[in-house]
Amino acid sequence: MFNHKNKIEKFKDAETIIGASIKVKGNFHGQGNIVIEGSLEGSLKTDANIFIGEKAKVVANVEAQDLMVNGEIRGNVKVKNYLSLGSTAKITGDIAYGEMSMEKGAVINGQLSVITEEKRTSKSIAKEDLEK
Repeated sequence: MFNHKNKIEKFKDAETIIGASIKVKGNFHGQGNIVIEGSLEGSLKTDANIFIGEKAKVVANVEAQDLMVNGEIRGNVKVKNYLSLGSTAKITGDIAYGEMSMEKGAVINGQLSVITEEKRTSKSIAKEDLEK
């Protein structure tokens, strides 16, 4: 979904879009791409990718495959693959990630931990064993 230069390749296939004027309270759990431009309070989890816009405010624990943040997150973040923090990103909470890039100006107030390749693939290995 994202290249390593912090640019969106495409988001026309986003399953859920929360626009700039929208404020939502609730738990979002899905399998498709999600774009947040407004505010969300609750939890946010997808098996795909999340884009958080520059003016977005998210008060939630966030979990995704890839995550691009330009706005604010208050909560813990778990990104199995690639986390991209733009210059306006602000995260208050602990972050677990596979790979990460961070532009000058981004702010993190929490602990960082790397998800090892072994932990990222252990779930898929278990699924393969069940299918046999």
